[in-house]
Amino acid sequence: MPQISRDDIKKKGIKRLFNSVKNSLDGLFYAYRYEQSLWLHGIATLFAVSLGIIFRIKLSEWAIVFIALGVILGMELINTAIEATVDLVTLEIHPLAKIAKDCGSAASFIMTLVAFVICLFVFAPYFMKALGM
Repeated sequence: MPQISRDDIKKKGIKRLFNSVKNSLDGLFYAYRYEQSLWLHGIATLFAVSLGIIFRIKLSEWAIVFIALGVILGMELINTAIEATVDLVTLEIHPLAKIAKDCGSAASFIMTLVAFVICLFVFAPYFMKALGM
Protein backbone atom coordinates (compact mmCIF):
# COMPACT_ATOMS: atom_id res chain seq x y z
CA MET A 1 0.00 0.00 0.00
CA PRO A 2 1.53 3.34 -1.04
CA GLN A 3 2.33 5.89 1.64
CA ILE A 4 0.38 9.15 1.49
CA SER A 5 2.03 12.16 3.07
CA ARG A 6 0.18 14.32 5.52
CA ASP A 7 0.67 17.27 3.16
CA ASP A 8 -1.27 15.44 0.44
CA ILE A 9 -4.39 15.09 2.60
CA LYS A 10 -4.25 18.47 4.37
CA LYS A 11 -6.73 20.92 2.93
CA LYS A 12 -5.28 24.24 1.86
CA GLY A 13 -6.70 27.61 1.00
CA ILE A 14 -9.02 30.24 2.40
CA LYS A 15 -11.68 27.73 3.47
CA ARG A 16 -9.12 25.93 5.62
CA LEU A 17 -8.06 29.25 7.14
CA PHE A 18 -11.65 30.09 8.09
CA ASN A 19 -12.16 26.59 9.51
CA SER A 20 -8.98 26.95 11.57
CA VAL A 21 -10.17 30.26 13.01
CA LYS A 22 -13.61 28.76 13.73
CA ASN A 23 -12.04 25.76 15.50
CA SER A 24 -9.83 28.05 17.57
CA LEU A 25 -12.81 30.17 18.61
CA ASP A 26 -14.80 27.02 19.44
CA GLY A 27 -12.00 25.96 21.78
CA LEU A 28 -11.84 29.38 23.39
CA PHE A 29 -15.62 29.58 23.89
CA TYR A 30 -15.68 26.04 25.32
CA ALA A 31 -12.94 26.88 27.80
CA TYR A 32 -14.64 30.11 28.91
CA ARG A 33 -17.94 28.27 29.29
CA TYR A 34 -16.65 25.32 31.32
CA GLU A 35 -13.36 26.30 32.93
CA GLN A 36 -13.64 28.41 36.06
CA SER A 37 -9.97 29.40 35.99
CA LEU A 38 -10.45 31.10 32.62
CA TRP A 39 -13.19 33.24 34.12
CA LEU A 40 -10.86 34.22 36.96
CA HIS A 41 -8.11 35.09 34.49
CA GLY A 42 -10.65 37.03 32.42
CA ILE A 43 -11.56 39.11 35.46
CA ALA A 44 -7.87 39.65 36.26
CA THR A 45 -7.29 40.70 32.64
CA LEU A 46 -10.10 43.26 32.81
CA PHE A 47 -8.63 44.55 36.07
CA ALA A 48 -5.13 44.87 34.57
CA VAL A 49 -6.45 46.59 31.45
CA SER A 50 -8.48 48.98 33.61
CA LEU A 51 -5.39 49.83 35.65
CA GLY A 52 -3.44 50.38 32.44
CA ILE A 53 -6.05 52.82 31.21
CA ILE A 54 -6.36 54.61 34.55
CA PHE A 55 -2.59 54.97 34.98
CA ARG A 56 -1.96 55.61 31.27
CA ILE A 57 0.90 53.15 31.15
CA LYS A 58 3.49 53.35 28.37
CA LEU A 59 3.21 51.37 25.15
CA SER A 60 6.13 49.15 26.19
CA GLU A 61 4.37 48.41 29.49
CA TRP A 62 1.18 47.50 27.60
CA ALA A 63 3.22 45.05 25.55
CA ILE A 64 4.69 43.45 28.66
CA VAL A 65 1.28 43.17 30.37
CA PHE A 66 -0.39 41.70 27.26
CA ILE A 67 2.39 39.17 26.77
CA ALA A 68 2.05 38.07 30.39
CA LEU A 69 -1.74 37.83 30.15
CA GLY A 70 -1.56 36.05 26.80
CA VAL A 71 0.84 33.45 28.15
CA ILE A 72 -1.56 32.72 31.01
CA LEU A 73 -4.48 32.33 28.63
CA GLY A 74 -2.47 30.04 26.37
CA MET A 75 -1.29 27.98 29.33
CA GLU A 76 -4.85 27.60 30.63
CA LEU A 77 -6.03 26.43 27.21
CA ILE A 78 -3.20 23.88 27.04
CA ASN A 79 -4.13 22.70 30.54
CA THR A 80 -7.75 22.30 29.42
CA ALA A 81 -6.57 20.26 26.41
CA ILE A 82 -4.45 18.04 28.67
CA GLU A 83 -7.40 17.42 31.00
CA ALA A 84 -9.73 16.59 28.09
CA THR A 85 -7.17 14.23 26.55
CA VAL A 86 -6.59 12.42 29.84
CA ASP A 87 -10.36 12.09 30.35
CA LEU A 88 -10.67 10.70 26.82
CA VAL A 89 -8.07 8.03 27.56
CA THR A 90 -9.36 7.05 31.00
CA LEU A 91 -12.06 8.12 33.40
CA GLU A 92 -10.66 5.99 36.21
CA ILE A 93 -8.49 7.61 38.82
CA HIS A 94 -5.06 6.49 37.68
CA PRO A 95 -1.80 7.79 39.20
CA LEU A 96 -0.41 8.76 35.77
CA ALA A 97 -3.64 10.58 34.85
CA LYS A 98 -3.35 12.51 38.12
CA ILE A 99 0.26 13.42 37.35
CA ALA A 100 -0.65 14.68 33.88
CA LYS A 101 -3.53 16.80 35.17
CA ASP A 102 -1.61 18.10 38.19
CA CYS A 103 1.42 19.07 36.10
CA GLY A 104 -0.77 20.92 33.59
CA SER A 105 -2.42 22.73 36.47
CA ALA A 106 0.97 23.50 38.04
CA ALA A 107 2.21 25.00 34.77
CA SER A 108 -0.81 27.31 34.69
CA PHE A 109 -0.30 28.22 38.33
CA ILE A 110 3.37 29.06 37.86
CA MET A 111 2.65 31.24 34.82
CA THR A 112 -0.09 32.98 36.80
CA LEU A 113 2.41 33.79 39.55
CA VAL A 114 4.95 35.03 36.99
CA ALA A 115 2.32 37.24 35.32
CA PHE A 116 1.27 38.59 38.73
CA VAL A 117 4.87 39.55 39.52
CA ILE A 118 5.25 41.14 36.07
CA CYS A 119 2.11 43.21 36.68
CA LEU A 120 3.47 44.22 40.08
CA PHE A 121 6.65 45.49 38.41
CA VAL A 122 4.60 47.46 35.89
CA PHE A 123 1.91 48.87 38.19
CA ALA A 124 3.73 49.32 41.53
CA PRO A 125 5.48 52.57 40.50
CA TYR A 126 2.11 54.02 39.43
CA PHE A 127 0.49 53.04 42.74
CA MET A 128 3.43 54.47 44.68
CA LYS A 129 3.19 57.75 42.73
CA ALA A 130 -0.60 57.91 43.28
CA LEU A 131 -0.06 57.38 47.02
CA GLY A 132 2.63 60.09 47.11
CA MET A 133 5.47 57.70 47.87
